[in-house]
Amino acid sequence: MRLFLYGSRSYAQTLTGIAADLGHEVAGLIDDQHAGPGIVGSFDAVTREQAHGGAGLVLAIGYSDLGARARAWERVRATAWPLPTLVHPRAYVALSATLGPGCVVMAGAIVDQRAQLGEAVVVWPGACVNHDCAIGDNSFISPSAVLCGGATVGPHSFVGAGALIVDGARLPASSFVRMGERVIARGA
Repeated sequence: MRLFLYGSRSYAQTLTGIAADLGHEVAGLIDDQHAGPGIVGSFDAVTREQAHGGAGLVLAIGYSDLGARARAWERVRATAWPLPTLVHPRAYVALSATLGPGCVVMAGAIVDQRAQLGEAVVVWPGACVNHDCAIGDNSFISPSAVLCGGATVGPHSFVGAGALIVDGARLPASSFVRMGERVIARGA
């Protein structure tokens, strides 16, 4: 599939590699504020040009500003762009798991039985989203983070590298879990 990536910084470069591993062609990067190598234009300009092109669009804006990322996702959702989910061939996603549009599951990640990922969720390498977990839209689960069974992460949240979310813990929307932090319980 031909893909455009909406974003052009380091996360977009990571997604370029994942797309190649999956056999997709990256047709260009979309950036509303910057020009440079590989950037083919703004979201509005590329959307007009590709109105019936059949290419997919992947949100490639990172986690440094989840609010801005959410606003960009809403713009994307309001268009006719196909919004594929990218699952690296070396990731494990259970057949009973559900992944919303625009999710990215990277190499070595595990999305276990009956886990539910909302829209535009990113699961980084080595992260484990265990059975019956629910991850809200526009959330990032960082490398080697572990979400134990039945944990819930609200939308627009960030779970840092190596963090541990225990069984049944509930993180409210816009949670920020630091690298290596252990979360036993939080209010939803």
